[in-house]
Amino acid sequence: MNSGSASMGVAMEKLVGNNYSYWKLCMEAYLQGQDLWDLIEGDDTEIPADTPQNAKLRQQWKIKCGKALFSLRTLISKEYIDHVRDLKSPKQVWDTLQKLFTKKNTARLQFLENELAMVTQGSLD
Repeated sequence: MNSGSASMGVAMEKLVGNNYSYWKLCMEAYLQGQDLWDLIEGDDTEIPADTPQNAKLRQQWKIKCGKALFSLRTLISKEYIDHVRDLKSPKQVWDTLQKLFTKKNTARLQFLENELAMVTQGSLD
């Protein structure tokens, strides 16, 4: 495996582009195991309102958010980190990566279809 984060106690591959599906599966499992998945898909995707009653909830959310962002950002290769560097929540990071790699996969599929069409046409000559 590529260099993972030793501080997580789990060897995980960094997201390098062509391993997005595997990375996503592993990262989702890791975040679920760390009780951080609710920040991406659940009740904790947004920071609680800034009210005196929510002060403790907001602090807990910020701590969980920091842990999830650390996990996500340290397992993304340098070439993709600029896409998520300034995002403030794990959900924003997750959604941005999903859009980026889903779009890329669609473009790759179109490229391969065009290549196949050219090869097929070439064999007809």
